Amino acid sequence: MLVDSATGNPADLSEEEKTAIHLQMERLLANPYFSHSRRFPSFLRFVVKHTISKQTDLLKERTLGIEIFGKNADYDTASDPIVRVTAAEIRKRIAQYYQDPGHENELRISLPIGSYIPQFHWPSSTKEEAPPAEPPSPALPEAPVIATQEALPVEVPVHHHGRHWKTAFFSGLALAVVGIALVLFWNSTHRSAYDYFWGPVLSSSDPVLFCVADQNQYSAIALRDAADPSRQIILPDNLTALVMDDLNPIVRMAGVLQSNGKKYSLKGEGATTLLDLQSGPTVFIGAFDNAWTLRLTKPLRYHFANNTDMTEFRIVDSHSPTQASWVVSRTQQMATNNYRDYAIVARFTDTNTGRIAIIAAGVGRGGTIAAGEFLTSPEDLALLEHAAQAAGNKKNLEVVLSTQIIDGEPGTPKIEASYFW
Repeated sequence: MLVDSATGNPADLSEEEKTAIHLQMERLLANPYFSHSRRFPSFLRFVVKHTISKQTDLLKERTLGIEIFGKNADYDTASDPIVRVTAAEIRKRIAQYYQDPGHENELRISLPIGSYIPQFHWPSSTKEEAPPAEPPSPALPEAPVIATQEALPVEVPVHHHGRHWKTAFFSGLALAVVGIALVLFWNSTHRSAYDYFWGPVLSSSDPVLFCVADQNQYSAIALRDAADPSRQIILPDNLTALVMDDLNPIVRMAGVLQSNGKKYSLKGEGATTLLDLQSGPTVFIGAFDNAWTLRLTKPLRYHFANNTDMTEFRIVDSHSPTQASWVVSRTQQMATNNYRDYAIVARFTDTNTGRIAIIAAGVGRGGTIAAGEFLTSPEDLALLEHAAQAAGNKKNLEVVLSTQIIDGEPGTPKIEASYFW
């Protein structure tokens, strides 16, 4: 072990050992358990780097939140568990990595529970190698193990054999029942983050409708001659265009539905009727270019608003009307590719349709992209699930997100506010 288990302080490491640790860390991060995440690599690199450089005083929750996730210095660690959730997910994935065949003889990096200081363990060449553990099922969590004391062999008189057999049978049956109950309880309380948010939609027997922003463009279309493709003719046509930036969240969320065998369809907001919305769950994409989004979010705590000149667009909190709202200036948006955008993501049962409504709508287009990313990210949904549990696991939820637009591309979505009812 290269880290003192009592103090958590790193032992003196040679340059060769530091290099080996770095190589093993990169090997971990290249594995699919880590490579598809934004948070895991930055977190693990930070804690490993500062551990081997003996700067473990920096590995505190608040410091990690500020340095890795860009939190404000006074952010509330109790209500924002991003560091704890990320560390817990990394611990789980590290365990999965080393349980996979072929990794048993590698240098081990571990992150002890209750600490953000990693430990490093060299493989022992003197001990007899144990057979590799079976890799855990990706779809089901590991069942809890019930530890029982091994019974010592005793001499039993022949005339008591039937009584002891019955005692052993019913004791074993009781343990089996308890074990099954614990497994069921464990599974019911450890649903995946996807199940938490998308479960009500996936469990519906009806197909999902995507209600997307569309733009009517009365223009013309160029059609080519089948016999002579070089010849084309311009014909008048009524074109309906889909906003290009909305494709990103549509494709992401459609992928979640398709991977779960859920059927879905797509309609422009101008063609969507109330009858359509009463037919099943609906995902609403876009805000100020989608009338249905504005209608359905208007009664909610967080909703969209704008000034009369349509030069400022915002999200307001109806419970705190004096609080500064989340504003995007259209002038700034058009003049620069660097600004802060905002979005609403929500899941609720709409009172008008009686059906589940999913909102993924940004004040600007970058906000809509960030909303789609948030609703398809296991890490982001895990944060949302944690907040929902703290609020009592209410049925409906609404979240305000922010994202920094840099050179026209949205960054990591950040939760600004949330409400559960």
